[in-house]
Amino acid sequence: MAQADKSSNAKIASNPFSVDRRKQISVREIPQFENVQEIKKSFNRHLHYTELKDRNNATGRDFYFALAHTVREYIASRWIRSQQTYYKKDCKRVYYLSMEYYMGRALTNTMINARIYAECDEAMYELGLEMEELEEKEEDAGLGNGGLGRLAACFLDSLATLSYPAYGYGIRYEYGIFTQKIVNGNQIEEPDDWLRYGNPWEKPRPEYIIPVNYYGHVEEHDGVCKWVDTTQVMAMPYDTPIPGYDNNTVNTLRLWSCKSSKDFDLSHFNAGDYVQAVCDRNLAENISRVLYPNDNFFIGKELRLKQEYFLVAATLHDIVRRYKAAIQLNDTHPALAIPELMRILVDIEQLSWEKAWNICNSTFAYTNHTLLPEALERWPVSMLEHVLPRHLQIIYKINHHHLENISKLYPGDFDRIKRMSLVEEEGEKRINMAFLAIIASHSINGVAELHSSLLKSLVFKDFYELSPEKFQNKTNGITPRRWIVLCNPGLSDLISEKINDDWKINLYELKKLQEFKNDKTFLQSLYQVKQDNKRRFAKYIEDTFGVKLNLASIFDIQVKRLHEYKRQLLNALHMITLYNRIKKDPNASFVPRSIMIGGKAAPGYYVAKKIILLINSIAKIINNDPIVGDRLKIVFLENYKVSVAEKVFPAADLSEQISTAGTEASGTGNMKFMANGALTIGTLDGANVEMLEEMGEDNMFIFGMTVKEVESLKRKGYDARKFYEANEELKMAIDQIKDGVYSPTQPDLFHDLVDILLYHDRFCLLADYESYVKCQERVSEAYKDRIAWTRMCLLNIANCGKFSSDRTINEYAKDIWDIKPVTVDMA
Repeated sequence: MAQADKSSNAKIASNPFSVDRRKQISVREIPQFENVQEIKKSFNRHLHYTELKDRNNATGRDFYFALAHTVREYIASRWIRSQQTYYKKDCKRVYYLSMEYYMGRALTNTMINARIYAECDEAMYELGLEMEELEEKEEDAGLGNGGLGRLAACFLDSLATLSYPAYGYGIRYEYGIFTQKIVNGNQIEEPDDWLRYGNPWEKPRPEYIIPVNYYGHVEEHDGVCKWVDTTQVMAMPYDTPIPGYDNNTVNTLRLWSCKSSKDFDLSHFNAGDYVQAVCDRNLAENISRVLYPNDNFFIGKELRLKQEYFLVAATLHDIVRRYKAAIQLNDTHPALAIPELMRILVDIEQLSWEKAWNICNSTFAYTNHTLLPEALERWPVSMLEHVLPRHLQIIYKINHHHLENISKLYPGDFDRIKRMSLVEEEGEKRINMAFLAIIASHSINGVAELHSSLLKSLVFKDFYELSPEKFQNKTNGITPRRWIVLCNPGLSDLISEKINDDWKINLYELKKLQEFKNDKTFLQSLYQVKQDNKRRFAKYIEDTFGVKLNLASIFDIQVKRLHEYKRQLLNALHMITLYNRIKKDPNASFVPRSIMIGGKAAPGYYVAKKIILLINSIAKIINNDPIVGDRLKIVFLENYKVSVAEKVFPAADLSEQISTAGTEASGTGNMKFMANGALTIGTLDGANVEMLEEMGEDNMFIFGMTVKEVESLKRKGYDARKFYEANEELKMAIDQIKDGVYSPTQPDLFHDLVDILLYHDRFCLLADYESYVKCQERVSEAYKDRIAWTRMCLLNIANCGKFSSDRTINEYAKDIWDIKPVTVDMA
């Protein structure tokens, strides 16, 4: 290939913060000449022999695929050696079962973890290609809805970085979380066809295809149960490498894809209806077709039940041949693994019930992710009986032994027996899957100290009283490799210049930054990194959404799934309040703000979608009001996803974590903002409580009711109208929404949202409004002092060490899984 003309393709090496580059290039990594040449050769080879293109007819996507194959080839021997090492050492392994993995893009993350980013960047430059453009060609692997799926992705990174022998198991959805389009202010869902161009990171493994059964009935002969006359589909694995940072470990994420069994439906085929026979085969493959786009809400659909069983049946078939195993259930979605393992051990391996149950109990551990009752899975008995008849029998037997135990421990306490039964008898009979997971697991954990405490005192109080030794806490974390090194290289370089690179694998090292809190030169450098990130992000916003942001404004950002408990609506009321203040006195002093909200609403979640429409309607009025100018701008970040998040967090000044106290299990977005030097305005909810403990109350903006105060208010009877009548600005904002100020052509468009606020508000928005607005005033006042604000940013970064997923995984490994790191030697 011809080398590019360096004069026309010059890199801006002297200024890594240039606004012309959408993302910084780290200046710390010095590319090794020999490695650069090898990467160029490998790239050329893959372009010619894998993509079958030359430089004259290759597209940008071809170049991306050639680079992706080059990078995968670089880690291939480590991937193979990792599996060989686990096999030879016969070590205990952990299997992480999750219905969701919100992986995002793989290229940059893999290059960083393999420590070849600088070499690849230089190689592409010498070939006349721009790394930034190649990175943008990759589709996000959006196989998750939000926090739960992204946590699973961070955990995989930490498991590999810490050299733990681990496997992730999930479903290879053909369509991930939907693509969100905003049309006339409304959310429109389009399919996320992330596999349309192929996926260079996965390796199909048809040799390991596994049968999965549904329907049929159970026959018993000589005390042995057999599940017969089933309908069969096939689970085909696709393996993706998960490289650790700066080590030889490459673990595996195995995703199952549903294929029809080999046989046609002979009744159609023999009748000459060949087309119908083929269509029936394709129908079976719907099981892995699409991710259910629901977060914090249980949808009791038969297809969802089939998906959950598909994952656990294929996975356990894969696992059961390895004796030493720990299985972590990421929420209740994979809880069917419990009756499935019992079926394998009792029906197939012919173990006694007691021995099988002891194996089951020592194998499984369960992580709970939600406090919302509507999110807990409760499968109808009639559906289980139809789809998985043998598993229902096993669940009934588990429940029988469980209730016998309760009766012995609490004789005559029939209310307790009823409360703790797996089978809910009122209305339609249902199986409580969280209860099943608790009974069968040796460990149950929440994902933040407050969350774990509420599980014990409220949600699972009876079970905690029964087995207090089972319950523990594992506060969530984020991987610093993706959420600082990858997305914020300017900050990463600045940190490493001061305290070396050790923080990338031990985030507590960032505490050393505290000694620079009064170093004005360092604070100025930190401020400049933030400003450069804001400048790049502002360009992205202008190019994508056509809104020009004021770089001197507070970049005030709330990004997360759209849900009433996350209270984007409270944020909207604040927007209106600021707008009204400017209109009332246009000449008054005002700290400018750019308020950005991003997130998807579940397609069937009417209220959440209406909140999106309201935010966009408010934005349309405010952004086009000449009196306001650039003092206040509102942007809804359409189609928020991992690759957009990587742009958001480095640029944020203020992180909105404003859920009603006692509703957010943990949050991880709050940690990503903190690590990137954004200050938090939030309630004492989820991991916010622990963040406050780490950074100190002087470096965070706390408002609103505590959990106890929320409970007390609800006991007394929460009357939202009292708060509405008592606060003039709040009343004005709600009246404007009601009167159609933000929907002039449809004045009654938002009456339903007003009714919710005034009469059906489960999440106490109006009770926290005054405290929230006053706290926002403190934010504006603090922002005026640039040095003091930047010092607070520094202290946020310096105290984020606890919130590394490395710390979380080490705690799981020690306290739950009992596994040890295994060194992979390439010699």
